[in-house]
Amino acid sequence: MSELFDKVIERKGTSSMKWDMLKERFGAEDLWPMWVADMDFQAPQAVLDALKEKIDHGVFGYQAHSPSVDEAVKSWLERRYHWKVDPSSFIYTPGVVPTLSHIIQAFTEKQDEIIIQTPVYYPFYDVIKKNDRVLVKNPLHFNGEKYEMDLNQLESVITEKTKMLILCHPHNPGGRVWSRAELEALAAVCKKHNLFVISDEIHADLLYDGYSHVPFASVDKEMAERTFTCLAPSKTFNLAGIQTSYVVVENLELRRKLKNFLAGTFMNSLNSFAEIATEAAYRHGEAWLEELMDYVQKNYQMVVEFIEAKMPKIKPIQPEGTYLLWLDCSELGLTDAERKKWLIEEAQVALNHGPMFGEEGSNFERMNLACPRSILQEGLNRMRAAYEKRF
Repeated sequence: MSELFDKVIERKGTSSMKWDMLKERFGAEDLWPMWVADMDFQAPQAVLDALKEKIDHGVFGYQAHSPSVDEAVKSWLERRYHWKVDPSSFIYTPGVVPTLSHIIQAFTEKQDEIIIQTPVYYPFYDVIKKNDRVLVKNPLHFNGEKYEMDLNQLESVITEKTKMLILCHPHNPGGRVWSRAELEALAAVCKKHNLFVISDEIHADLLYDGYSHVPFASVDKEMAERTFTCLAPSKTFNLAGIQTSYVVVENLELRRKLKNFLAGTFMNSLNSFAEIATEAAYRHGEAWLEELMDYVQKNYQMVVEFIEAKMPKIKPIQPEGTYLLWLDCSELGLTDAERKKWLIEEAQVALNHGPMFGEEGSNFERMNLACPRSILQEGLNRMRAAYEKRF
C-alpha cells in the first residue's frame, strides 16, 4: 500500500491551512510546508466511499444520532487499548479543542488554576487564558533523549485554587507515549489533590512499533471518576476538517453536567458527515492505519539518516507516537528568532517554531512526517542547502 502514501495530491488552492496560509502565518508564500498536524494523504477508501454514498443520496437534513456509531467507537477502544467503556459514557463533540474549552468552563471557575505540562500543544494555553483561568506550568524534564514528568515540581505548584490538569497523551510535540507506571504515578498525585484531569488522547492511535497506548482513565478507578478523555478519529485518519471528536466521561454526574452545558451552548451534536466518517474509519480503517504508521516510521528513519549525514548539528528526538518530529536545534548556535528567520528566508521551509509550544520549546522545531516521501525529501534538501551555506 506504500504507493497510496507515495501519491502526491495537489493541495494548493483547496483552502488548505498547511499549503494556502503560508503568507499569513510565515510572511512568505514560497515556503515548503512541513508544519500543521494534518496529513497530505487521502483518508481511507472506506471513509471516502461512505461519504460519497451520503452525497449521492443528496439529502442533508437534520441528523439523528446513530447507535451504530457507538458500537463502532466501543469496539475500537476495546481492540486498540483493551479499554471496555459503556457507550453511555460517550459524548460527541465537534473537535477536541472546543471540548477542552467547554470542560474548563463547565467544571472550573474564573481565576481557578489549571496545570499544563510544557512544552505542549499551543491551544492548551489559549483555552485556559481566554476563559480567564490561571495557567500553571509543570514543565517536563528533557534528559537529552526524551521527556519525563517532574511530579515533585507538580506537587509544589498545586494550591487550594488548583482544580484541573490537562494531560497531553501521547505528547505533542515531544512524541512520548506515557507508560502505565508514569500514568499511575500522575494519577496518585491528582487523586491526592482532588484534581480533575482532561486527558487529550487524540494521537492515541499513532504509535511506533513497540509502544502501546494506555488510556489515563483506565489506570485508576477512582481517577476515572474525575477524568475527561478526549478522543477523535481526526488525526488518525486525516479527518480534521470534518470536525468529529468525542469525550469519554465515566462518572454519571459529571457526564450529565457536561451534557447540560453543551446543550446550553448548542454544541451537543455532530454533523451527518462526521458520524458517517467516524463509523467507517473505526469499522474499516485499521489496515490503512497500520500501513500509515509503517510509512511514517520509514519517513522518520529517512529523516534521521539524512540529518545525521548532512545536518549533524540538528538532533531529531526519537518519537514513540504521533507523526510529528521534534528537532533539537540547540547546537546551531542561533537564537530562536535567528533560527526562525534562517528557516524562512534561507531554507524556505515552514516548520512549527518551538517557542509556540512554550518557552520550554526554545531551541526546537516541529516537523510533520505525514506526507509523501518526495515532499519530505524536498523539504530536507532545502534545509541542507541552507545548512551548508551557513554552517
